[in-house]
Amino acid sequence: MNDVIYGFINAFDFINIMAAFISVAIGITVGALPGLSAAMGVALLIPVTFGMPTEAGLIALIGVYCGAIYGGSISAILIHTPGTPAAAATALDGYQLTLQGRAGKALGVSIVSSFGGAMISTIALYAFAPPLAKLALKFGPAEYFWLSIFGLTIIAGVSSKSILKGLISGAFGLALSTIGMDPMLGSPRLTFGSMYLISGIPFTATLIGLFSMSQVLMLAEKKLKETGVIMKFEDKVMLTKEEFKTILPTILRSGVIGSILGILPGAGATISSFIGYNEARRFSNEKEKFGKGSIEGVAGAEAANNAVTGGSLIPTLTLGIPGESVTAVLLGGLLIKGLQPGPDLFTMHGKITYTFFAGFIVVNIFMLILGLFGAKYFAKISKVSDNYLIPIIFVLSVVGSYAIHNQMFDVWVMFVFGIIGYFVKKFKLNPAAIVLALILGPIGETGLRRTLIMTHNDYSALFSSPLSWFLIVMSVFSLLSPILMNKLEKRTEESASK
Repeated sequence: MNDVIYGFINAFDFINIMAAFISVAIGITVGALPGLSAAMGVALLIPVTFGMPTEAGLIALIGVYCGAIYGGSISAILIHTPGTPAAAATALDGYQLTLQGRAGKALGVSIVSSFGGAMISTIALYAFAPPLAKLALKFGPAEYFWLSIFGLTIIAGVSSKSILKGLISGAFGLALSTIGMDPMLGSPRLTFGSMYLISGIPFTATLIGLFSMSQVLMLAEKKLKETGVIMKFEDKVMLTKEEFKTILPTILRSGVIGSILGILPGAGATISSFIGYNEARRFSNEKEKFGKGSIEGVAGAEAANNAVTGGSLIPTLTLGIPGESVTAVLLGGLLIKGLQPGPDLFTMHGKITYTFFAGFIVVNIFMLILGLFGAKYFAKISKVSDNYLIPIIFVLSVVGSYAIHNQMFDVWVMFVFGIIGYFVKKFKLNPAAIVLALILGPIGETGLRRTLIMTHNDYSALFSSPLSWFLIVMSVFSLLSPILMNKLEKRTEESASK
C-alpha cells in the first residue's frame, strides 16, 4: 500500500505530468493519421525515453499507446477511415452520425467511452497484476522454458490468424535471438567476427525498423494520397446528462469485455471493439439505429478497445507475455530500462511500477481533456498527406536509431529490419511475434539448458510439475486458437454489419 500511495504522489511530479500530457497528444496525432499504428508510435518514442527518468519514460510510452487507440476513432468518425485497426467498428456508426451533422456528438461519445473503458481496465490492473506476479515466484527453470513457449505460441498464433505464418514469424525471431553471447558458456556465436553483435541484435534499432521504417516503405509503395476531406462540424462535443445515461450501461459492459479480452494474450483491441459493438446492439432498446448512427454503437466499440490497454498490461508486466502487438513493443521498452517482468516489478521496483500504474490514470485523464477540448484541432491532422508523413517518419527513424549508441551500425540494422518488416507485412506475417521471440528466446533457452544441467540431461524434469503441464496445455490451446478467433471475429463483424 505504501508503494501504491507513493505511486500516486510521484505520478503528479511535474516531469511525469508533462510526459503524460505530451505523449498523449503525440499518441492521438499518430492514431488520427490513417496508415500509422500505435506500435509504430511507441517504437519511435523508445529512443526519446533514454534520457528521461524511468517513471517518466514508461508513462510516455503508455501515453502514446492510449492516445493512439483513441485517436484512431477521429478519422474513423470524420472520414470513414479508421486511423488504427481498433477503430474499425467505431466507423460503422460514427461516420453515419457525421453524415447527419452530429460529428461533434460522435467524437464526444468516443472520448467519454474511451475514458470509461480505460478506467475500468485500471481497476483490473490494480486488482489482478500483483496476485499474478506472486504466481511467477513459483516458476523454476523448467516453468520458464514452458512460459516462453506459451508466450511464443500466443502472439505468433493468434495475432497473425494463421498457425503456419505465426510459427514462421516466431521461428525467425528465435533464430535472431541466438546471435550474440551464449547465455551459459559466454562464448560468441553467429557474430561473424563483428564486435557490434557481441551483445546480440541491437534491440531498439530492430523495433524501429520492423514497425516504423517498414511503414515508410509501405506508404511509399502506395500512390501518395491527396489531402483528406473532413466533414466540418459545429455541434457540441460535450454530452448531455440524458446522452451520458444512455451510454453508461454500454460503457460499463464494454469496459469489462475489453479488460477481460486484454488479459487474454493475443485477443487485441480490434476483436474487442467488434465484440463490444455487437453486445451494445444486443442489449440496446434501439437496435434499428445501429449502422445508421447510434451513439451506443460508438460507445460500445470505443469503451471495449480502450479497456484493452489496461488489461493487456497485466500479462505483460507479470509474466512477460504481451496482450497484443503494441505491448510487445512496450515490453521491449521495459527491458531496455532494465525492468524484467515478474515479481521483482512489484517488490524491488514497486515504486516504479505503481508510479506507472498511477501514470496510466493520469494519461487517460489527459486523454479525456484533450479529446473534449481539442477534438476540432486533432481532426485536422487526418488531412496530412503522405508527402509529409514519409520524410518525417524516415528522419525520426534514422535519428532515433543513431541516438541509441551514437553509431551508424544501429542505423544500418534499422534499415535492414525496415526492409525485413516490409516483406513481413506484405506476406502478412507477424512483426510482433519476431520481437517477442527476440525477448523470450534467451529466457526459454536458459531455462531449458539449466534444467538439463541440474538433472544431468533428464528430459522428464521438464514435465515434472503441475505448472509445467498447465503451460503445456495452454500452449497447445493457443496454437489452435487462431481458428477460434477467426470464426469469432467473422461472426461479430457479420453481426455488426447487419
